Amino acid sequence: MQQLPDLSQLTHEEKDEFIRQLFATVQTLTARVQELEGLLSKNSKNSSKPPSSDGLKKTTSLRTPSGKRPGGQVGHIGKTLQPVESPDKIVRLELPTHCDVCAAPLSSESAEIGQCRQVIDIPVVKYEVTEYRTLSLRCQCGKVHHSEFAPEIGEAVQYGPNLRSLAVHLTQGQLLPLGRSCELLHDLYAIDISPATLCACIEQAAERVEPMVQAIAQSLQSEAVVHADESGLRVASQLQWLHTAGTPLHTWYGVHPKRGIEAIAELGILPHCTGRLVHDCLAAYWQLEDKEHSLCGAHLLRELAFEQQTGRQPWSQEMTRTLEDALKACSAARKLGATALPAAEIESFTTRYRAAIQDGQALNPPAAKIAGRRGRAKQSSAFNLLRRLQVHEHEVLSFIHDLAVPFTNNLAERAIRMPKVKQRISGCFRTFRGAQNFCSIRSYLDTARKRGFGMLHALQAAFAGVPLNLA
Repeated sequence: MQQLPDLSQLTHEEKDEFIRQLFATVQTLTARVQELEGLLSKNSKNSSKPPSSDGLKKTTSLRTPSGKRPGGQVGHIGKTLQPVESPDKIVRLELPTHCDVCAAPLSSESAEIGQCRQVIDIPVVKYEVTEYRTLSLRCQCGKVHHSEFAPEIGEAVQYGPNLRSLAVHLTQGQLLPLGRSCELLHDLYAIDISPATLCACIEQAAERVEPMVQAIAQSLQSEAVVHADESGLRVASQLQWLHTAGTPLHTWYGVHPKRGIEAIAELGILPHCTGRLVHDCLAAYWQLEDKEHSLCGAHLLRELAFEQQTGRQPWSQEMTRTLEDALKACSAARKLGATALPAAEIESFTTRYRAAIQDGQALNPPAAKIAGRRGRAKQSSAFNLLRRLQVHEHEVLSFIHDLAVPFTNNLAERAIRMPKVKQRISGCFRTFRGAQNFCSIRSYLDTARKRGFGMLHALQAAFAGVPLNLA
């Protein structure tokens, strides 16, 4: 530890220099303490950290109280079981044979129906085996004629399309691990199917839906607004990157060893999109310079919430109110059929937006570069957020200029969530090919779900050779 110099031996100039160095050190350490305190207080509600990182800590929701009581609201249409007109089976609850008062015999033939109660249940299921037999017949001229098996019946014994569809649905749709899927099929149908067979079914499904996945990719490229996101994915014990692009009616997934522009270019979806790109400000997206961009407002609100929680950034509360008020105004305008806010409202929100940035910049001047250190001076999180809000003002406020532009990138984030759930349940993908198969099948299934089709029905159509047209 450095010894405190003897101040009595220093000149006035040396004392002044010592005080300046001491003050600079105190500023540096104070900033470091604030940074470390901020890191400890970050969670999924005030940063881009995933909810899984929150642990058992209690977090604060960004939602504000609505003032409504819990439970069903006035005017809510409830749902309850309704009797069917034609039950599959009727059980008559027979009367006693004799009256318990006078012992006279009772005849059920003249009885009338009193009450009816229905029990909805599923029957005990069992798999059925269909045997296909070819026929041979010799003509009177001597030629022998043979009937042929259908192309899909290529093995002596094989599983049918419905079973293969269910097996793929359990693993790729409902995200069950292979072992648990095999266990469930055994419990339901008494079928002893192996994980290797399930993997073969998954491979077949990926091949059959690939034309539809290509059609989904083509459709995305002509959409007016496309949401994009990416997240880490463990494949063969290595970090790979899951990329997604989506709209309210389409979802596309891809996996690549890289995260940045190299992956975006090789996957080939976003570079050919002609519409606006909504994302979370990853630097690689800005390299698509010929695109209109929009930034996710939900990400910004979380970062602003973090700055509010530090207690030293009052401007962040005003910026939050500005964005939330603008979002409410946009929602009200959409209900009236408008395509953009009135010019006066746009100017008002823009003025408030810029004023909040100016207030923040007054409290967060740029940090000076420390002598002797290479590179740029490290700036605070508040300074970096303010700079992003200022530089990308048009991209942040694009939702008030065009009501077709969404405020958040939640559509892409929801698409990312299911693969992350799959990984959390089953662990990493064993092979890169397995990850690619999952991306293809999930692209097909999630797009089918958005179109109102059941995922199992979509897979049955694919195994029947007629996949759903989802372009």
